[in-house]
Amino acid sequence: MATFNRREVLQHSGALGLGAAFLPAIASVATAAEKSTAAKPPSNVILETIKSGGLSHYSYFIGDKDAGVAVVIDPRRDVQAYLDLAKKHGLKITHAIETHVHADFVSGARQLAKQSGTARIAASVEGEPGYGFKVDRPLRDGDEIKVGSIRLRGIHTPGHTPEHMSYLASSGDKSWGIFTGDFLFIGSVGRPDLMGVENTDSLAKALYRSVQNAFTQLPGELMIYPAHGPGSPCGAGIKAPEGDPTLAQERKGNPYWRMNDEDMFIEALLEAQPPVPYYWPRMKKENAAGPELLSTDRQPELVSPDKFEKLIQSGDIQLLDTRSMHAFAGGHVSGAMNIGYNEVISMWGGWMLDPDKPIAMMKPAEGNYRDPVDWLARVGLTNVTTGLKGDMKAWVNSGRSFDSYATMTVQEVHERFPSDQMTLLDVRQPSEWDMGHLPGAQYLFLPEIPKKLDQVDKSKPVVVYCGNGYRASIGTSVLRANGFDARSVPGSWDAWVAAGYDGVKPDHPGKASDTSRTA
Repeated sequence: MATFNRREVLQHSGALGLGAAFLPAIASVATAAEKSTAAKPPSNVILETIKSGGLSHYSYFIGDKDAGVAVVIDPRRDVQAYLDLAKKHGLKITHAIETHVHADFVSGARQLAKQSGTARIAASVEGEPGYGFKVDRPLRDGDEIKVGSIRLRGIHTPGHTPEHMSYLASSGDKSWGIFTGDFLFIGSVGRPDLMGVENTDSLAKALYRSVQNAFTQLPGELMIYPAHGPGSPCGAGIKAPEGDPTLAQERKGNPYWRMNDEDMFIEALLEAQPPVPYYWPRMKKENAAGPELLSTDRQPELVSPDKFEKLIQSGDIQLLDTRSMHAFAGGHVSGAMNIGYNEVISMWGGWMLDPDKPIAMMKPAEGNYRDPVDWLARVGLTNVTTGLKGDMKAWVNSGRSFDSYATMTVQEVHERFPSDQMTLLDVRQPSEWDMGHLPGAQYLFLPEIPKKLDQVDKSKPVVVYCGNGYRASIGTSVLRANGFDARSVPGSWDAWVAAGYDGVKPDHPGKASDTSRTA
């Protein structure tokens, strides 16, 4: 087997923040006997994956249809999907099970316990997480939860957090799956740097030990059920599963699973992590304390354009327009932030919106207020107090003024840049910039725009691009609200590549978490 020195490994790991690089195999972790085919749950088991887009979060509904009972692992805050599944299959939810204290979304365990009336909260007490609410079933390494004929055995896998627990699923004498939370992802592992600099080194070492030891006696045919997929910042380079992801596949292909040098593991892992979202410490604190229980009817008050305008003029709210980038460019209320109507509003709302300031929202004509209210609640934004009755048409037809701007095609950008007459601004992840950006572009990470406005020349137009235009529209809206002549590029980098234009790459890619970049 080839050997690599640490510098060579880190050169590969620098791009892992976006999951587009290959880290060479270093060594193999000792394993139990492997089989080529994935284990499947028995016929009496109901297993449903509930995906929360934007956060790339996976929760799991697991039930025994013969026994009439089910549990949910890592539930999100809007829990109706689990209640609907229980009703569909005629099952009673007995437990809401947590793998760890989450940092990227508000846990729905307490909400599910309340709304179901039957679910008990089960969570790890390894590492003394110090919950501020009652955990009905405290779990330690080796403890089991029974779901009819299904057994879920806790395996303490610290590193991402001190208390992190994975769950081995078995029926009879046969194990068929493992729910790995934020410990093991497809192609990656959980990041150990979310509990402060003072704890990062000890957590990284604990994570290395968990990788080396926690699953060594488990059969390779076990299916892997992680809590996140591609796009989540909870790990560097998380991949989408190909076919049925198994423990054997991760042992073979996961770069972190193949390192038996602790220093190399830690250095490569930390080098690859993307920036930590600003709202994550708030999520961590809220989940440890016990999330507020929400009303099942959380709709904003719908008001007329006249009342909506007075509210905006008061300065007491933040104005959120959830229409598409094209609709927003065509006409919007001055000062609005545009975060489009999509589940990804959870992540970017968390990054960009103030949790302590009321939100007044505008929606697409074909949309509703219920969905974005749920999407924002997933990241603790429960302050959507007001909605415009109708849509932008109601505002325009009332005779009120609005702002608009012309977007730019990638063809126009190609013709005009590099240029001293306009600023071309890239607002993507740092690792995206490193893998290729437009010639003549300036870099500014989207969430940092509000606090780094002085780094953008206000005397000339600003053209903003991202991966496909969604983030560009957010950035453009923030700049325009602050008096810039800004416009976005629909399609952005994806359209640029599709049009056959070349990008440029920096000679020396930076650390994935470092948001400073130069051309």
